Amino acid sequence: MFTVSQILSGKWARISAESFISVLSWVVFLFLDFLDTVFCIFFRVLDEFMEGKASRCYCESKEEKDSNEEGEVSETLYGNERKNIFREMGFLRFPGKWENSKKRGGRVEAKMTRWSDCGCESCVSWLNNGDDQKLHVVVMEPPKAIEEECKQGHIENVIFLHGFLSSSSFWTETVFPNLSEEVKHNYRLFALDLLGFGRSPKPRDCLYTLRDHLEMIEKSVIHPFELKSFHLVAHSMGCILALALAAKYSKSVKSITLIAPPYFDYSKDGGSSMVLRKLAERRLWPPIRFGSSFMSWYEHLGRCVCFLICRNHRTWEWVLKLLTRKRNLDFMTIDMTKHTHSSAWHTMHNVICGGAKSMDECLETLKRSRVKIYVIQGDRDEIVPLECSINIKMKIPNAEVDIINNVDHSSVILGRETNFTQYLEHTWLSFSSREECYKHCSI
Repeated sequence: MFTVSQILSGKWARISAESFISVLSWVVFLFLDFLDTVFCIFFRVLDEFMEGKASRCYCESKEEKDSNEEGEVSETLYGNERKNIFREMGFLRFPGKWENSKKRGGRVEAKMTRWSDCGCESCVSWLNNGDDQKLHVVVMEPPKAIEEECKQGHIENVIFLHGFLSSSSFWTETVFPNLSEEVKHNYRLFALDLLGFGRSPKPRDCLYTLRDHLEMIEKSVIHPFELKSFHLVAHSMGCILALALAAKYSKSVKSITLIAPPYFDYSKDGGSSMVLRKLAERRLWPPIRFGSSFMSWYEHLGRCVCFLICRNHRTWEWVLKLLTRKRNLDFMTIDMTKHTHSSAWHTMHNVICGGAKSMDECLETLKRSRVKIYVIQGDRDEIVPLECSINIKMKIPNAEVDIINNVDHSSVILGRETNFTQYLEHTWLSFSSREECYKHCSI
């Protein structure tokens, strides 16, 4: 048993540590505010020199932006939501000559890559597809399955949506190799690279809004494969897209499996800014939270990281292979660089933060349609709070929520691939069994 003095001393130590971290966080982020302001000027100069046009950034307030963006983009993109004391002090107010230089050069060709983005064959392969831009999709077909069977509904369809800074490999390396023979013979699986990630298109003039992502999924999977019905499986950020897609196709979706869904009660907690604060709080500890805040709050520092890491990913991969003496690197390591700063920055704000405002409406639609929803999350998730899964349960009482012990945001799947795949198969097969039962009962 602990004595009173020990309890008090332990409590005092925790308070002291939290206070120290808070003060240190304030100092560090104040310095980062200054650096981001400096690099705003740096990139404007370089962009004008390299491309003939100064870069467009979101350091200004929302009122100074085009009105046609209203409703499409998140307010967290703009400087008045991401507070920076140095911007407010007027560090970015330049004479008319500089401001006019931003307007020169006309519209930049959307298909061109930026000087600060990687131009390797893998990263720009989508440019070879002409005007018919579609997502990169990995399709796992049942053996000897014919197209007519798929059209008639004899084959079940499953769409997999990955999370932030990931790709289709997240599914093809974990779920696909562990499927049972029954599922392999009766299911057609689609694992896709979301817009701006992996080998999918990364247009430079795209805002990567929720609508942009959904339209590309429709154009690349649902329409060309003529899907009449399908299951959805999504991880992290992909859960937002999955719910929006399911609400739009509520009569076609059979089940939705959400892994670590970042769903907050938008009406109760207060908008996109609340989502940014909860998922990317400006704190040094834990390290993963610091990384999230660094890349979410600082547009220009984030671009520096992408320039150093993503643009030179082939060099870093070579160095890692040399140090680890591995011929092939882990797919998670490679996926981290398969994006541009523009695609990651806009998707983070416009989907993860801005998309929160549409989730309540989507869940209401799915509740009325009685679509079955399954939620899985690890109890040690340091990225998405457990309250997110609880929020879904409160919104849709018949949703099944499983909290897995001793796993975090990624290890809820990674390291337990077999168990996770069996869980998915159980949900799909049980749904098919219920469907068959309904058919027999109606005869």
